[in-house]
Amino acid sequence: MLDKTLSIILAGGAGSRLYPLTAERAKPSVPFGGKYRIIDFTLSNCLHSGLRRILVLTQYKSHSLQKHLRDGWSIFNPEVSEYITPVPPQMRTGNSWYAGTADAIMQNLYLLERSRAAYVAVLSGDHIYRMDYAALLHFHQEQGAELTIACMQVPLEEARGFGVMSIDSSQRVVGFREKPSCPQALPDDSQHTLVSMGIYVFDMDLLCRELKFDHELAESSHDFGKDIIPRLIGRQRVFAYRFGGEKGRVTPDRYWRDVGTVDSYYMANMDLLLPVPPINLYQSDWPIRTYPGQYPPARMAPGLSGRPGQFDNSLICGGAVIMGGTVRHSILSAQVRVDDDALVEDSILFKGVQVGAGAMLKRCIIDKYVSVPPGEKIGIDPVADAARFTVSESGVTVVPKGYRF
Repeated sequence: MLDKTLSIILAGGAGSRLYPLTAERAKPSVPFGGKYRIIDFTLSNCLHSGLRRILVLTQYKSHSLQKHLRDGWSIFNPEVSEYITPVPPQMRTGNSWYAGTADAIMQNLYLLERSRAAYVAVLSGDHIYRMDYAALLHFHQEQGAELTIACMQVPLEEARGFGVMSIDSSQRVVGFREKPSCPQALPDDSQHTLVSMGIYVFDMDLLCRELKFDHELAESSHDFGKDIIPRLIGRQRVFAYRFGGEKGRVTPDRYWRDVGTVDSYYMANMDLLLPVPPINLYQSDWPIRTYPGQYPPARMAPGLSGRPGQFDNSLICGGAVIMGGTVRHSILSAQVRVDDDALVEDSILFKGVQVGAGAMLKRCIIDKYVSVPPGEKIGIDPVADAARFTVSESGVTVVPKGYRF
């Protein structure tokens, strides 16, 4: 079944709620956890699940993403029909960019039809999770499904931003509402409901037929959650696959995060620093692959004053140097430097950030190649920060890429 499946990763969203981290890059290519990009999680899931025919549909500010795919993911052999191929909008069905998730695939329908695949896995490139798609595909086949929707259980108050599903005793979907104001609880649990993860497995024939039908509807928004899926409920065999079941090699951790806002992105990074992280990056048979870069070892050494560097409960990547500074509960990407008597606390520093002597950073995200002057304070005075930078609802200060003080 894996050999008969074409994977499509939707990676074209503008990611406006994650601004300014998406000012110059697509959301799936935003760095995560010091060394990864967000899309690495979905691609790694494909790799370890045995899915080797992958189309990545790009759109906004895609250069960084395409460069990352070239450098880190040119690993498959096209001679045996394995590939990871970025596909920008080609306007084969009109003069517009992708108008919705379904339209993105419709505009590339010719790639589906000539693939000769029997199944299509529709995935998102901007979520943090590990999942064995092979178990999902086997469930699809066992149920005789025409569409399978991966779902997870969430508290009712969190469900308003998702597609909410109702199922019967056989796991067949009998209702689907996109972002309802009053989500319906599970029959056996009044505090929780099932929501779509935006992960679908379609029979190829059904998907192609529905995309063509939807394309002709002037009133459609050409979106899977709003248009395609609701029309299929009750007409086709649509089933729900519960994320975190016993089948599959990694799903029991039940960790899935939509990092679509600055606050959700910040908290997902901070999850990696918990005593027992809720997502296991250290599972030897399911590593998250990325482009590591060629950097010297990370180093911690005394500064010019002789004060030793300090490092507490943090992640630090290759080429980073702590020269007499203090780093607590933070994530440092490659080639970061923290100088004498500087303090970095509860912060995320992207590649090439330089922190001058005596500077103080708290609850910050500092984008690439920013040089923080000696004695500078960020994350201390919210009013002063808001006058210069983006400050999230929870008070996380974001300094944009290349900012000059």
